[in-house]
Amino acid sequence: MARHIAPLFTGPLDIVGDIHGEIDALDALTDVLGYDDGVHPDGRRLVFLGDLCDRGPDSPAVIERVQRLVSRGLAQCVLGNHELNLLRNASKEGNRWFIDPDHSEQRGDFAASRPAPVAKRQEWAAFFLTLPLALERDDLRVTHAAWHTPSIAALREAGDQTSLEVFNAYVKRSRADFEAQGLGALAEAERAAHLEALFDKHRPVPLLRHVGRKDEHFQMSNPLRIITSGIERVTDTPFWAGGKWRMCDRVRWWNEYEDDVPVIIGHYWRLVGDTRSDDPKPASVSDGKPDMFDGARYDAWQGARDNVYCVDFSVGGRYRERARKIDPFATHLAAVRWPEAEVVFDDGHQSPLVKRPV
Repeated sequence: MARHIAPLFTGPLDIVGDIHGEIDALDALTDVLGYDDGVHPDGRRLVFLGDLCDRGPDSPAVIERVQRLVSRGLAQCVLGNHELNLLRNASKEGNRWFIDPDHSEQRGDFAASRPAPVAKRQEWAAFFLTLPLALERDDLRVTHAAWHTPSIAALREAGDQTSLEVFNAYVKRSRADFEAQGLGALAEAERAAHLEALFDKHRPVPLLRHVGRKDEHFQMSNPLRIITSGIERVTDTPFWAGGKWRMCDRVRWWNEYEDDVPVIIGHYWRLVGDTRSDDPKPASVSDGKPDMFDGARYDAWQGARDNVYCVDFSVGGRYRERARKIDPFATHLAAVRWPEAEVVFDDGHQSPLVKRPV
């Protein structure tokens, strides 16, 4: 059973962003970082930010690799929202390789995704249940999507419950609260009236405010959801992401983060631009989700105190680049070296992290 908020390794670290089944990118990055079978000559250790799986061609290989490194004491890993979905047996776009190996996506965008061996599913689920939700030490905090103080405090008090048990308990409580407000029927009626269009990218839907309020309520009343997928609020305009139209927008929580301790996160898709250029043009990509970085420099700290950094550079979208025969890839797997505070990419590019330009 995981301690939900656990101590982060001491010593120098390499903190790896979301991998999403891209085993080749993981091999390339760890080679660039100087690891040999998970061992670094300088005694550095790896920390993984979750979302090991889904979308990419070989999620089983990535999970097996990380599980082995963690078991040998060479790495730590936090739980991401994609692992949480697998624990919940929640069928989502890109994860049917695990949920249902005989799935329609075998003939679609994720046809190249290696299915999960049935005999391994229970073992991997047990591994996910050992993963903490956040790691901390005096000079650094690590979590998948958000460091939200009330949620962190609630998870510290979760006792011996597994992450799945904590999640389910809050879902039950959230549902009861929402129904007590008399909003459940309104949200379901609104959803039913637009059900087919909600899952059709080519049929835009109006803002469904009751659906949005329900989504926001279930997100913001569950600390495990907040830590693994961020702070969300009802949006002004629906957007397409993850196979459906969404009514809740991610919030840049780092602009309200006032603590002194730096935080490294993944989760929020972004692009580095051309790492080969002396003046790389920053960019962002989000699978249809709103841009969380406003064209910010890829190597700049974010937030009210310039001490939050997202190291997810959209390698989870590499399946699209393969389909379009894009070469070289615009997406990357990256890591933050700590305490050096520099970002290193799978193609060998590296840069010190800097304060945001004024």
